[in-house]
Order: sequence, then C-alpha cells, then structure tokens
Amino acid sequence: MELGFIILLVTILCVVAIVREFKAHNMFGVAFAGIAALVFGFFSIGTLYWELIRPLFQN
Repeated sequence: MELGFIILLVTILCVVAIVREFKAHNMFGVAFAGIAALVFGFFSIGTLYWELIRPLFQN
C-alpha cells in the first residue's frame, strides 16, 4: 500500500513538472513528464485499487 502512495507522489511531481516545462516552452520536457505522469498515475491508481478497494468487495 505504501508503494501506491509513493508512486502517487511521483505522479504529482510529474504534473508539477509539466506545468513548469510549459512555462519554459520546453516541449520535449513536457512530453517526457506527460508520459511519466500517465505511466506512474496508471500504476498508482491500479496499486491503490488492488490494495484498498478490491478487498472491500470480496466475500
């Protein structure tokens, strides 16, 4: 479960990097930060779902 929160923190930092790179007009940085945010976001949501939500609905 801790892994999901750590990855979620990395996702939030990637979103901050996207905004920062947009301000600097660095589209290469925006692309890499965007891809990282998508990948880390997917895995953080998947991990938190698997560890927190799924056990609530099991018999």
